[in-house]
Formats: sequence, structure tokens, C-alpha cells
Amino acid sequence: MKVLVTGGAGFIGSNYVRKLLTGAHPAFADAEVVVFDLLTYAGTLSNLTEVADSPRYRFVRGDIRDATAVADVMSGTDVVVHFAAESHVDRSITGAGDFVSTNVVGTQVLLQGALDAGVGRFVHVSTDEVYGSIDEGSWAETHPLEPNSPYSASKAGSDLLARAYHRTHGLPVCITRCSNNYGPYQFPEKVIPLFVSNLLDGKKVPLYGDGANVRDWLHVDDHCRGIQLVAEKGREGEVYNIGGGTELSNRELTHLLLDAVGADESMIRPVADRLGHDRRYSVDWSKIADELGYAPQVPFAEGLAATVAFYRDRRDWWEPLKNG
Repeated sequence: MKVLVTGGAGFIGSNYVRKLLTGAHPAFADAEVVVFDLLTYAGTLSNLTEVADSPRYRFVRGDIRDATAVADVMSGTDVVVHFAAESHVDRSITGAGDFVSTNVVGTQVLLQGALDAGVGRFVHVSTDEVYGSIDEGSWAETHPLEPNSPYSASKAGSDLLARAYHRTHGLPVCITRCSNNYGPYQFPEKVIPLFVSNLLDGKKVPLYGDGANVRDWLHVDDHCRGIQLVAEKGREGEVYNIGGGTELSNRELTHLLLDAVGADESMIRPVADRLGHDRRYSVDWSKIADELGYAPQVPFAEGLAATVAFYRDRRDWWEPLKNG
């Protein structure tokens, strides 16, 4: 079996690759794993050092928008797990073009390449942000897509293309939509590694608006477990939400991080709210639980403590990324 992982040098993709190559997913225990990544600012091969010597691992540097490169790397592929994306909301607000190009056009090129190559399963990894904002309750997979940022709009576009390739061409696509991920090796522009690294350096943390925006937090290990269940057993053409079950306001999260590094409220720097800032995200993940047996396994307190410890201990990993 050949598994092609796009964006496999990024935060979530590299976690998935490391799990594949260290035996965490027995159904793919003998799979050849090919990582296809452009190595933009958020992707680095240092995320894959642990498995770089595996005889089942191969890295190919390339752009998902390059149809020739995609056709070449797609040849002989059985399963595609598509992580590659521009994903930072703030960057999409100041420059949406790269998000549309990579997330929409790049996904279409991959879908066409997979169709031409006769791929047996295409897992498209998306986000809960495509649903918009929800005041109460949780989104089911059938909720209309109402994205509010250029990032989430580009991901919604890619979701619809994935659905269309299944409905039009019969490509065996599944779509996953996850809540906010956290864990080791997350690029330090995202809130948890940004805040922890700032605090470790004695710098204040920027808290948007009133800090009352609510997110559901999902450890990257649990997310990748959910993705693997979909890769193995998901129904073709279906969407599966993957949640973590821990909802926190940004202010609550900030206080947990302050406590974790022994800092106090004086280290909070209020900043103007993000444009179009969604108030609350919450996904109903009963479908993947009922159909595929998913349940998050990493308690939030344990996962957050381990994540803070990673950034405390691995300055050698994050300082060059944050400063360079």
C-alpha cells in the first residue's frame, strides 16, 4: 500500500506521518508513506526527524498546484490524506490570494490527479470554521457552510470541490472537519505556541477583544486517530466532524497558559479584535463516534501540560521558526 500525505511536514500532517511510521495504525503498518510538501514557512523537515530513516518513508518536495508534479507523485497511490493548506486566519485577512490558490486550486489539482491515478481513498482534511459561528448547540455535518474569513471560505470551497468530485466522478472521497488543534510541533503563530513562547521569553500575550470567543480544543493525536478511522472505514462521500470535547473561551485558555508558566494577568496585552472574528465554534462529533468508534483519548489538562513542556524544552525547534 502507498499512502500519499500532502502537507506532511506541517503540524498535523507530520503528527499523522510519525504515527503511521511508528506503528500507531496497524491497518497501515506496511504502507509506503510519501510526504508531498512545498516546505513553506509552516512546514519543516525537522518535524519528521524521528522517522526520517524509516525504509517506508519518502519525501518529495512539490506544490499541490503543479499538475505535473502531482501526477508523478500520485502514480501508484492507494490512499491520499490531504492536509496541505494555508491555514492562518490573520494571514488570510491581509492577503487572501494565496489561500484561494493553495486551498481551492491546489485541492482541485489533487482531486483530478487522484481521479486520473485511480486512487482508492481520498481523505480531505478540513476545519469546523467552514460552518461559521454558532451561539449555542453544535454543528452537525449537514449544517450549511457559512464561512466568515477568507481562510474558512477557501476551505469551504475545497470541501465543495471534494464533494463534487465524488458526486460527479465517483472519486472515493471522505471529508473531515476538526475543531482547534493543539500539541507539539505547532508553528508558533497559532495561539497556544505563540502565547507559551512569548511567556517563556518574558513577553506579553496579545488577547483579542474581550477574550470571550469560544473554541473546542482537540489534541493533535486524537485528531489523527479520527482521520485514520475515516481513512480505514469512512463511508465514501461522507463528512465527519472530529471534536475534542473541551470548550474554552480565549480568556480562559490564556489564564491556563499563564498558570502553566507561572505568570500573572499583567502579561496580557489587550488588542483590537480580529476582523470578522467568529464568536463560538462547536462541532457535533456523534456521527464519527457512532459509525467508527471515535472518542478523544487525551485529557485536556494532560495534553496542555505536555504541550507547554514541549515548548519549554524544545527552544531548538521553535526559536528558529519564530525568529526567522
